[in-house]
Amino acid sequence: MSYLFLFIPAIGWGLMPMFVAGVKKSNIYHQILGTVLGAFIFGAAVTLIKRPSFNATTFILAMLAGAAWVIGQVGQYYSYSKVGVSETMPISTGLQLIGVPLVGVLIFSEWASTQAKLFGFLGILALIIGVAFTSLTDKGTSEGGKKNQTTTMIVLVLTTLGYITSSSIPKALKGDSVMIFFAETIGMLVAAIVYLIATKQTQVFKEKESYQVIPAGVIYAIAALAYIVSVKMNGVNLAFVMSQLCVVISTLGGILFLHEKKTQKGLIYTVIGLILIVAGAVLTSVF
Repeated sequence: MSYLFLFIPAIGWGLMPMFVAGVKKSNIYHQILGTVLGAFIFGAAVTLIKRPSFNATTFILAMLAGAAWVIGQVGQYYSYSKVGVSETMPISTGLQLIGVPLVGVLIFSEWASTQAKLFGFLGILALIIGVAFTSLTDKGTSEGGKKNQTTTMIVLVLTTLGYITSSSIPKALKGDSVMIFFAETIGMLVAAIVYLIATKQTQVFKEKESYQVIPAGVIYAIAALAYIVSVKMNGVNLAFVMSQLCVVISTLGGILFLHEKKTQKGLIYTVIGLILIVAGAVLTSVF
């Protein structure tokens, strides 16, 4: 059963970007609101069914994790609009793959043995090289422009700290997984509302595009709940690295279903990168 929960996040988070990008005329503000609404609705429904036990400290920390997630997701949605899903996801994934396992090793004392550390860091190296290949730009496309990618990289570096925080906090929490998840969705909703007020974009509450993104939020929520369960079953390193195989689904989906353009050379780089990412995930998690 624990291995089942390893793959649900990868599938859900891999499909979510395609659902978001598929909502025509939606912008970053519609997307963040629709996503958190979908997650909150799903979280509330599961909580009403399961009626988990409550712990105030855990609840507050989980809310902070949800708020941190919004920071990361805003950066990712911004990047979708600039360079597309198939460019954004490998870069975002690579940055997270550096940060989250290091948190697991340094703070949670995972990879205790010398062998685990050796294969773990070899896996991370393969993942980073794979991401570098996958994110090589096509100079002949608008998405591959130097200015676009430079801006995107700066945004993703800054906002990925939110993802790293959000992905690592569940490991330290003691309590019911459903309660932790629901608290995260509340934190996400509060942070998203604050973000929309701060950016003076509250009109999106009245616009249909926000609500068309809700299904993407439900998909995210299913994957996120599975991730929390997986962290408790498998450890933050294994759970996180396997969840990041979503980059394979989202990158190929962006090319095949969203028709994001790649030159022949760019496509070759992408395939090589994805193979290295899978190999790195196996090295990091199996040994």
